[in-house]
Amino acid sequence: MARSRNKHSGFTLIELMIVISIILILVAVAVPNYRASVVHARESVLRQNLFTLRSVISQYTLDKEKAPQSLDDIVQAGYMKQIPNDPMTTKPDWTVEQEDSTIMSVDQEDSGIDDVHSSSEAVSSDGTAYNTW
Repeated sequence: MARSRNKHSGFTLIELMIVISIILILVAVAVPNYRASVVHARESVLRQNLFTLRSVISQYTLDKEKAPQSLDDIVQAGYMKQIPNDPMTTKPDWTVEQEDSTIMSVDQEDSGIDDVHSSSEAVSSDGTAYNTW
């Protein structure tokens, strides 16, 4: 009796291979979906950060009647606690676009930051470069 019980306990090699194959198929489907969701989340954060930075630049320009000379001016004036990280480069290294003369500014001689973009050269999921957003 003891011999027959040992003979049926455990899994056969083919059963183990089938289970491992099923697990590998599930992982092969799940990993690309996970990576795509991470990219979409980072792109959403980038859009929100760009919206916030552009809004703050506009508020600063209207309040101070001149455009900020750098992103640090926004922090020093108290419009933001800190410059957010670019989610694509994971550093606060935004590319700023300087204007020649500001339309919203009373003082037309001072140039300042007009727009801000990501400094990443990577391409987004919709085919455009992040630094053109």
